[in-house]
Amino acid sequence: MTFFRSLFETVHEWPSSIAVRESVNGYPFLLTTHVISMCLFAGLVIMMDLRLAGIGNLRTPFSQVQKKLFPWQMVGLAVNAITGLILVYGEPMRFYGNVFFWVKTTMMALAGINAVAFHMITYRSVAAWDSSAMTPFGARLAGGLSLFLWAGVIMTGRLIAYNWFN
Repeated sequence: MTFFRSLFETVHEWPSSIAVRESVNGYPFLLTTHVISMCLFAGLVIMMDLRLAGIGNLRTPFSQVQKKLFPWQMVGLAVNAITGLILVYGEPMRFYGNVFFWVKTTMMALAGINAVAFHMITYRSVAAWDSSAMTPFGARLAGGLSLFLWAGVIMTGRLIAYNWFN
């Protein structure tokens, strides 16, 4: 963690980092954009994951759900990732010592691994289960894990403002 601490301390002193955190209008704009893009991303992820879990949207083939939602999910994810990185860039030492930030970061990484594993393993056989209301175990597992992990990302992200462990 010494490497990360020195990295965060160095970034904290950069003029552009100071400019972000001291911006009267920029920081609130970034924070608002981050929340709105998170809502877009999370809402669409929930819709897709409920289909994977075999709970919602059962009459629509999964491939159609994914075809419609995935591009918009990626827009939400991209805007969310960019604004999130800039927010951390603007106040790196605030985030470095925050346990909720590290839990959130870990859960995002696990959600990404879950998505990659789903696409590399279960999605390869989508033609066999695409229109079925009952998805295979791997799809249900991926959907359930995704729902759990992204809910955790949202909750821990919100709790970053209330770090009780400092």
